[in-house]
Amino acid sequence: MNSLKKILLGDQGLVVIFAVAFAIVSLTVPNFLTERNILGLLQSVVTIGIVACTMMFCLASRDFDLSVGSTVAFTGMIAVIASNMTGSIVMGLIIALLSGALVGAVNGFVIACFRINALITTLATMQIVRGLALIVSDGRAVGINDPGFYQLALSRFLGIPTPIWVMGALFIAFGFLLNRTVFGKNTLAIGGNPEAARLAGVNVVSMRIWIFALQGLICAVAGIMLASRITSGQPNAATGLELSVISACVLGGVSLAGGRAAMTGVIVGVMIMGIAENVMNLLNIQAFYQYVVRGLILLIAVLLDNLRSTASR
Repeated sequence: MNSLKKILLGDQGLVVIFAVAFAIVSLTVPNFLTERNILGLLQSVVTIGIVACTMMFCLASRDFDLSVGSTVAFTGMIAVIASNMTGSIVMGLIIALLSGALVGAVNGFVIACFRINALITTLATMQIVRGLALIVSDGRAVGINDPGFYQLALSRFLGIPTPIWVMGALFIAFGFLLNRTVFGKNTLAIGGNPEAARLAGVNVVSMRIWIFALQGLICAVAGIMLASRITSGQPNAATGLELSVISACVLGGVSLAGGRAAMTGVIVGVMIMGIAENVMNLLNIQAFYQYVVRGLILLIAVLLDNLRSTASR
């Protein structure tokens, strides 16, 4: 019984649970397995999936970032505004990516150097960055002048939309970074025991700054894709994204206590979040209930994290 419990609470158990749930949904929900719906499902989780790649590193190092939703909206705005002003999409994208990395680096610097709690720091940044997005746009959506900007989200390769390819590439890249590089091993070491990692020669301060800078950079990628998909820069976009991303990561086995993470689990967590919302849409369930479901998923994710921590002792 104990061995079965450990399997079910591990990464393999999560994949099995996901496979069973996917099979049940496929058999009971009309039109779920159609090509159009599956592609729509994958597109709907692109923003969560992209941001989850680096939120995984934040959580694995005993930190988290509540400012990701605001950063996604802000960098999307910056990409559109900079592209319109310079007349160059490439320049707009570069400025947006740098802006996102800067926001993340500021978060990491304050948390690591001033030893301020990540909750307070990123909660403050969430408000500041959202406010900047509203100030820059005067509280209104900003239209895209160059139709070429739309192609970032509308273009396809082998029949699959480009944002899905981007998400898949980032899953692979950050999975490799976590499992096959010193950076990933140091991240897990910091999450396991920051003081022991420091004594082992890991520059904990520098690592935390780099992790948050990466978080901001990837938020900018998600912001650019989102702005292209909704065909404008929206200062109120991605509201509540942080909770969905954290839920997906924790549901996927990333420990809130740090030191444990797996990209396969995060992918499954992201897909569970997307399928839950997709099924409700197919069944014509009112959008209000989606808030309840997201909250329940977050509670379940925290409960599973607690059970995993207890089982690993």
